[in-house]
Amino acid sequence: MADTVSYRPKAGEIPTSPGVYRFRDASNRVLYVGKAKNLRSRLSNYFAPLHTLHQRTRRMVVSAASVEWTVVGNEFEALELEFTWIKEFDPPFNVQFRDDKSYPYLAITLQEDVPRVLVTRNRKMKGARYFGPYTKVWAIRETVDTLLKAFPMRSCSDSTYRRAEQTGRPCLLGDIGKCAAPCVARISKEDHKSIAVDFASFMAGNDSTFVVDLERKMKNASAEMDYESAARYRDQLGAMQTALSRNAIVLADDTDTDIFGIAHDELAAAVQQFIVRGGRIRGVKSWVVDKELDLELPELVETVLQNAYNETDTPPREVVVPVLPEDAAELEQWLSGLRSGAANGAARASLKTAQRGEKAALALTVATNARNALVLYKTRRSGDFTARSQALADLQEALDMPDAPLRMECYDVSHLSGTNIVASMVVFEDGLPRKDQYRRFSIPDSTDDTESIYQTLSRRLAHLGEDGERPEVAPDDGAEAEAEGTPRRRFAYRPNLLIVDGGQPQVAAAKRALEDAGVTGITLVGIAKRLEEIWLPDSDYPVILPRNSDALFLIQRIRDEAHRFAITYQRQRRSSDITSSLSEIPGLGPARVKQILKHFGSVTRLRSADAEAIAEVKGVGAVLAKQIYERLRG
Repeated sequence: MADTVSYRPKAGEIPTSPGVYRFRDASNRVLYVGKAKNLRSRLSNYFAPLHTLHQRTRRMVVSAASVEWTVVGNEFEALELEFTWIKEFDPPFNVQFRDDKSYPYLAITLQEDVPRVLVTRNRKMKGARYFGPYTKVWAIRETVDTLLKAFPMRSCSDSTYRRAEQTGRPCLLGDIGKCAAPCVARISKEDHKSIAVDFASFMAGNDSTFVVDLERKMKNASAEMDYESAARYRDQLGAMQTALSRNAIVLADDTDTDIFGIAHDELAAAVQQFIVRGGRIRGVKSWVVDKELDLELPELVETVLQNAYNETDTPPREVVVPVLPEDAAELEQWLSGLRSGAANGAARASLKTAQRGEKAALALTVATNARNALVLYKTRRSGDFTARSQALADLQEALDMPDAPLRMECYDVSHLSGTNIVASMVVFEDGLPRKDQYRRFSIPDSTDDTESIYQTLSRRLAHLGEDGERPEVAPDDGAEAEAEGTPRRRFAYRPNLLIVDGGQPQVAAAKRALEDAGVTGITLVGIAKRLEEIWLPDSDYPVILPRNSDALFLIQRIRDEAHRFAITYQRQRRSSDITSSLSEIPGLGPARVKQILKHFGSVTRLRSADAEAIAEVKGVGAVLAKQIYERLRG
């Protein structure tokens, strides 16, 4: 018996995000649905040596032919989606649920003189505002209990409310601050109804307004040294932020929609389609296509819809896409025609984007899955030995090289308005990255990108030996390995192919560096970003590789890797520079500098902040904020 099953995905292909996974058999039937806080960690347990698995788990893993996963925003969404799909697919290896009850809702009885918030399965109360549905009663009860700290409205029954009115004593919720106690006139009925309206508005998605307002009140109270009020506002703000992670997976019962997410680059596009019927996600479709033309996102949306729907696979009443194409009205008319042709009546299909609320949150989840699918596609394609071999052979032919480019080096330059200039060198051997041989260069002074390319290659070529016979080197000219502690390999190995990120000017600068170093026998090219053109030295016309070719895919990947490596180093330099500068301010130690950078999220945002914004950081007063502001302005 083999140690594990043949369909086991590589660990690096599985995301570490929360999500739901499905095991399917050879006929595509769902055998098991599970959720995980960390998909990679959870799924690795199923692919341990078979003899170590529990008998039932081993039988499920062996019966399956594939595994797939869907990323969601948090653990609660994973719980909701797992429950929905267990009821939908009835997988044989899951615990079977026997629940024919309707789903619970959160209701606010705005029609009453003293509105009440409650969890109910009854949707026939006149004038009530409903939110949900939810698949777990305990989940919505927790949400209500949390939000009562921010919106202390009535949640008691009618009999409890009348008894409090008669006795003049509020219930426990009134004593602990989770009800404003209109029953004993601590607050007027009009003011209590305003609280109920705010509660409903918050649940409807207008949450940012309340969060910003509470933050302002908390800061004002603190500035006036009214610390008791500031603490109360702080607790209310925390309650809101906790509730903001509420479920976005289950929508209203009458929701029939398809939500599309698209992730794309110059060569490929990954599409995710979430199919929502009756407020539940009934299915997920995903596919990846190679782009023959350089299409922008609006054009891709049109192409995706034309491929997703036909006479047999009809659209729902609503289709949500990332952006609307120019001919959105014509597409709506076409989608409506498909619905009419499928005997769906005169119901019109609408095409829209999701701007806010639960659909926008779900659209964000769909987009995340599309990005993960694109990364997975590129990883698997680059790991295919046949594809890599074909790519190297195609490059040899297209560039008229005497041998296949078994070792390629790519260079990119990064800077911020001419400051903190750095360059990167990444190495691919046999079509795969060799991260232990990556290098990064600091460039003290340069006039432009072409001069930076010339300096970088001149320093690299100074260490170039014949056939790699020179001893292992540790360059003292500013070239650094990718990470500290990375063992240095030979820096002198001759590449077959040198690639620079850019067009004719960058290629000319690289050629000048080769000539000044007296190096021959190395093919030099540049790749221009806009049209993915390959430029050779002294050539008036570029080499155009087919857009779906493995050769262009490989060139693009090494270029993108060089760009990523350069950007990462440039950001580290900027962060290091500002950290050193701020540490010189009296009273500002490393811990507080780290807290300031974390508060703003980036050096760019910190540099653009005024003194008042800096003073909002915890532990930074007005005087210290002014010193920081002046230091950042030089």
